[in-house]
Amino acid sequence: MPQSAARRHAATYTPLTPHIGCRVEGIDLALPMTDREFAELRRALAEHTVLVLPGQDLTPAQHIAFSRRFGPLEDHVLSNFCLEGHPEIFVVSNIIENGRHIGAFGGSKRYHSDLSYMEEPSLGSLFYCLECPEDSGQTAFVSMQGAFDALPAETRQRLLTLNGVHDYVWNYERAHKARGALSEEQKAKTPPVIHPAVRTHPETGRPSLFISEVFTRGFEGEDEAESQCLIEELMEFAEQPQFVYVHEWTPGDLLIWDNRSSVHKAMPFDETNARRRMHRTTVRGDRPFLRREA
Repeated sequence: MPQSAARRHAATYTPLTPHIGCRVEGIDLALPMTDREFAELRRALAEHTVLVLPGQDLTPAQHIAFSRRFGPLEDHVLSNFCLEGHPEIFVVSNIIENGRHIGAFGGSKRYHSDLSYMEEPSLGSLFYCLECPEDSGQTAFVSMQGAFDALPAETRQRLLTLNGVHDYVWNYERAHKARGALSEEQKAKTPPVIHPAVRTHPETGRPSLFISEVFTRGFEGEDEAESQCLIEELMEFAEQPQFVYVHEWTPGDLLIWDNRSSVHKAMPFDETNARRRMHRTTVRGDRPFLRREA
């Protein structure tokens, strides 16, 4: 039996929690994937928000080629941390070689959705582990669909009327000055944008909170300090264990997550002595919208 045929029969999908996460085994992403196989994988992503595909062995070109099955890829504004020869890959790493960081370091330890500060935020991210500490440096994910569904009805109704202000420069200047100042060109590429505080998933139709404590500066037309208090309350609610999946990394893991229905954060590790090297591609999305019930 050809290897690709054997892979099709072996693929299994195992949910990891009631709200978020699914382990996918029996798929070798270095091999061609049929349209039917990919459609099944994409449906699983929309349903489970985070897919874990262990045991992969991918070249940068293979990582990029598979990522493009989901759509066009974004180039990160921090181009100095993109992989040489492969600008589609954003390197996340604390490793220093030849006196310089090979990737973005000091990754956010607070929950966020990748590129929510863009007019058309990311559909999803594909994060490939090359090196990681054995007992730290995990990534935590929150189901913002599950959290929204569980909020009191009065809170849900209020959120349906709000729009969030997402501001990359505001967050960078308060959290990442150690990476060096943004250029005027980088600032010009990332002006503040407005998105609904609740967005409709275009594939499932489910509503989801679309805020974060990293990029959401406040709510349009609302006092910024009061907005920050509300964001903190909402995130505290969303971070309850039933809505969270924490991934323990092993080299060769590829995680795919849906930025339209989740937030994530890096967990702490010894960034002075341990080594962590990850490659991320980011799939271009579309403008968030809220579909109100008729």
